[in-house]
Amino acid sequence: MRILLLSHSFNSLTQRLHVELRERDHEVSVELDIHADVTRESVALYQPDLVIAPFLKRAIPEDVWRNVRCLIVHPGPPGDRGPAALDWAILQGTTEWGVTVLQADGEFDAGPIWAFRTFPMRRAAKSSVYRNEVTQCAVEAVLEAVAAIEAGRPTPQPMRANDARIRVRGPCRQSDRAIDWQHDTTETVLRKINSADGMPGLVDSLFFQDVRLFDVHEAREISGVPGTVVAQCDGALARATVDGAVWIGHVRPLAPKSLKRSAAKVFAEQAASLPRRPDCGYAPIQYREHGEVGELQFSFYNGAMASSDCEALLNAYRAALARPTKVLLLTGGFDYWSNGIHLAEIEAADSAADESWRNINAIDDLARAIIETTDRLVISVIRGNAGAGGVFLSLAADAVWASDQIVLNPHYKDMGNLFGSEYWTYLLPRRAGAENATRITQCRLPMGVAEAQRLGIVDRVLASEELARESLVKLATGATSEQGFAARLADKKRSRAADEAEKPLQAYRDEELRRMRLNFYGFDPSYHVARYNFIHKVPKSRTPLTIANHRARRATDRPRAMVVPS
Repeated sequence: MRILLLSHSFNSLTQRLHVELRERDHEVSVELDIHADVTRESVALYQPDLVIAPFLKRAIPEDVWRNVRCLIVHPGPPGDRGPAALDWAILQGTTEWGVTVLQADGEFDAGPIWAFRTFPMRRAAKSSVYRNEVTQCAVEAVLEAVAAIEAGRPTPQPMRANDARIRVRGPCRQSDRAIDWQHDTTETVLRKINSADGMPGLVDSLFFQDVRLFDVHEAREISGVPGTVVAQCDGALARATVDGAVWIGHVRPLAPKSLKRSAAKVFAEQAASLPRRPDCGYAPIQYREHGEVGELQFSFYNGAMASSDCEALLNAYRAALARPTKVLLLTGGFDYWSNGIHLAEIEAADSAADESWRNINAIDDLARAIIETTDRLVISVIRGNAGAGGVFLSLAADAVWASDQIVLNPHYKDMGNLFGSEYWTYLLPRRAGAENATRITQCRLPMGVAEAQRLGIVDRVLASEELARESLVKLATGATSEQGFAARLADKKRSRAADEAEKPLQAYRDEELRRMRLNFYGFDPSYHVARYNFIHKVPKSRTPLTIANHRARRATDRPRAMVVPS
């Protein structure tokens, strides 16, 4: 079918649906919900069989949904209605939640239901639940609905007005989740901050300054006077509750144009006098050993890796290499593997160009250390989404294992035509071939793991049950016991030596960084403008042509009648 994705932004769910629908041979285009007239124009241009709205903040125009079948993805179970479904579910400690795909009509979230899925709610940030459970359930439900429409199966089921499941709730406001530090338990504080994580953040005060709180975790074996900040660790601040403490990883001051940054950086002066309490529940980098398998796990907030993060991870990597293991797993977080350099820290620096340069060199140092490791097998385990330099960092390993639920964005150009580094000009052609490498980096589209495996970017696709630590260790241990493991390492060493003789890694890096220097310091400010717009969430004035193919080219098919929904 010809499907138009209508979305407030090209967010993780919209990208995942874009990938899954295209993988099933549907023709897919995207229109950002900028204005009702723009939506009307996109429908007239594309003449879709179906409109799917994964993420909207306002209603689809009536003249659109009356003439073209429109499916709405609502992050709540059947009967739930309102703009803050997931916020309320987390805030109220709901144990089971769901996703519903319904047909647009004249009332918000009240149309007939095509499909739904439910899932057990885990204690996590709203953004994490949305990126994982909600996205997976939404994909399953959307695909079920699309298959039913394609097959001409019965129409969706309306929900009766007296259905006991109907619950209408308004926005979740700051007053609904305000923290009372003198009375709220750790569990209550976690729910309140988690319910606002991602957007809009929970408004509170730290050191007598109003901020929004993000990235909260339970602090183990820490306590103090409720409401006081009692410790720091890896950029996070521990704040005492009535029965323990929580780590607050990131904050954003309420002042205009302020940035979301690690809490200890925003309050650097106050943090300097606090005791450090490592291994108490907040550790972005962890190393574990399982016999002959080492596991270096890293999970940076939103996948962004600042210069200091890259340096810390490089130190941890070198320490892991000192251990007598045969396989080293580089295991990213469940939300993100990596998205490359940290644009917010760059934006906050006195010189954005200088910090960009420092950051790209720091991640290059890490990539080079991985590439040059020849005494053991190194495997990148991508459990969460990855983008830009994070994708190419994963290719520095000998093998890439990836979850079947993730989306990759192996390109840089959307960030102001950034050229990119991380030795991608060496790593990508080796795996995908020169022609595919050019296509991948130029097309600027999200990629699923099936396509990534076909192109050689991913070596092994893992189902959900294979992502558990025990399963990963078992798979890695199996690799060490395979016949020819020693020969594989010997081949790896010979291949690296031959590649170095043909063209040194430093030559690739120098060539990439010459292009990056122009991005950072050259006369064209596109990178700096794009970074500013991204960090400050400046709304887009149009849909990028890379995803709006109905605008990139006028439809050449014969005229088609509008599809009238049943």
